[in-house]
Amino acid sequence: MSQPAALNIDHVAKLARIALTPEEKTRFSAQLGDVLHHIEQLSKVDVSGVEPTAHAFPVVNVWADDVARPGLPVADALRNAPAQRDNMIVVPKVVE
Repeated sequence: MSQPAALNIDHVAKLARIALTPEEKTRFSAQLGDVLHHIEQLSKVDVSGVEPTAHAFPVVNVWADDVARPGLPVADALRNAPAQRDNMIVVPKVVE
């Protein structure tokens, strides 16, 4: 197996849209390198006899039956609302 490419922590930080100090770059570069090393170790495991799955355990009947039930009473729903009007929660305007 070939050696992993050099880790460009500046590029990773740019993709994550975070600014790193030189000390953070050193620390995170080492940590990310360790993670990538562990992932490389996983690629060495023989999984030729393992069937691909989406879950570790079988998932059966993950959806509950759709049964109509009474909803939450309006008074209970509005009990902790900071402001209300016409049986609705009033929130600050976020769109012009």
